[in-house]
Amino acid sequence: MATVEQIGGAGGDVRGRGPLAWWANSRNFFSEVRNEMRRVTWPSRKEVYATTFVVLLTAMFFGLYLWGLDLALDRLVRWIYGLAASA
Repeated sequence: MATVEQIGGAGGDVRGRGPLAWWANSRNFFSEVRNEMRRVTWPSRKEVYATTFVVLLTAMFFGLYLWGLDLALDRLVRWIYGLAASA
């Protein structure tokens, strides 16, 4: 992460100024991105499969739960309307 001094806000650094400053800033940005990507710990294929399976099961469970809840509420509302219509 860059500090104020590194960016040039403290006065001493001239990086970030001038017509071609975007080139130096871009190179610095991509260099920092590459360094951060080297620090990333990527999950193994087994971990990806396991978490994908859990996400799919959870999505199916909540989909079925909400579908059932929708059916129950639909029947409840129709029953209430039926009572109101017959009164």
